[in-house]
Amino acid sequence: MADDEIRVEPISEKEFVEQKAEVQKYAQDVITEEIDKQLKSRIPEQRLPMSDETDTKVEEDSKFKSFGEFAKSIWLKNNGEGNDPRLKALGEGAGETGGFLVPEEFRAELLRIPLEDAIIRPRARTIPMASNTIKLPRVKDTSHASSVYGGVIGYWVEEAGSYTASEPDFAQFQLVAKKLTGYTQASNELAQDSAIALESLLTGMFGDAIRFYEENAFINGDGAGEPIGIKNADALISVAKETGQAATTLVYENLVKMYSRMLPSSHSNAVWIAHPDVLPQLMTMALNVGTGGSAIFVNNASASVPMTIFGRPIFFTEHAQTLGTVGDIYYADLSYYVIGDRQGVTIASSDHYRFANGETVWRFTERLDGAPWLDSAITPQNGSNTLSPFVALATRS
Repeated sequence: MADDEIRVEPISEKEFVEQKAEVQKYAQDVITEEIDKQLKSRIPEQRLPMSDETDTKVEEDSKFKSFGEFAKSIWLKNNGEGNDPRLKALGEGAGETGGFLVPEEFRAELLRIPLEDAIIRPRARTIPMASNTIKLPRVKDTSHASSVYGGVIGYWVEEAGSYTASEPDFAQFQLVAKKLTGYTQASNELAQDSAIALESLLTGMFGDAIRFYEENAFINGDGAGEPIGIKNADALISVAKETGQAATTLVYENLVKMYSRMLPSSHSNAVWIAHPDVLPQLMTMALNVGTGGSAIFVNNASASVPMTIFGRPIFFTEHAQTLGTVGDIYYADLSYYVIGDRQGVTIASSDHYRFANGETVWRFTERLDGAPWLDSAITPQNGSNTLSPFVALATRS
């Protein structure tokens, strides 16, 4: 048989019927596809969705894929470089004045006031706690009038002179972990239907809230089930007000005297901490010289407000006390504040506790302690005004 000769194998009647049916089905599919193609090419403006899948695709094509694409379409229209038909569905009339409505799918956000940044923790001395309690040795230093470090004395002697013994005075500093918690619950329907990822929202908000209350304790805590804050530090110096000073005021002399009571070695670390009520006093502060004077903090209203006093940063916080009371303004070296972290912020959720109510519970916990480690202001070698890393201003009332 020649190589190019076609060989036909005989088939049964059953196989013939099956192959015939396959050929007819293929021909029908080809004809249907061609008819659809012709119809679509002739009536493009009136074609109808052919299936649910097409409906979905049309709906998706009418939406912006991202907020960036939406913003770009507005920019192009406002600059006469395009007119995206998807903008018309959003309110074309308002768009002519540049006020296109933001598509609903891009409003899944929560408007909330951000909490202020931490002041104490980033500048404090932070140590890990391996157990519920940690004890740290420290030097007990209260006066430099006759010795340093609680008892170390240096002597000048002649050659071959005898030595005189002296030794430092030690004490113990202790931190005991305190628990800071938060708790909330939400219906399972809310978690399912909310446009915002509820779980990540709650964890972020409660994490921020725990830091907020942690910072408040580092400033105002009294040590009863919470850290001891700098307001209640044993080493805190309260500078007296000026003679005849009016109530609820802050004057330049207050700042000068507060600055002078800081430990000399701490000026490079120290920061000012004040309540927002103090800011108007600073911005209108002036120094009187004879019958004249000049502004001190702000010289003109066109420049930025300086956020330093005597070259040291100032931070405003609602945790400070209101104007006129002790704690409305501090000058502090926060490296003398110790934070012990026993357990960082942990977040747990459960849908079992409130299962019968169809609710999920979130619990937030942190274990820590904090306190100023210096237990007394220091009397300098010369002079009677004590010095400390924590300085406040006494009540003006």
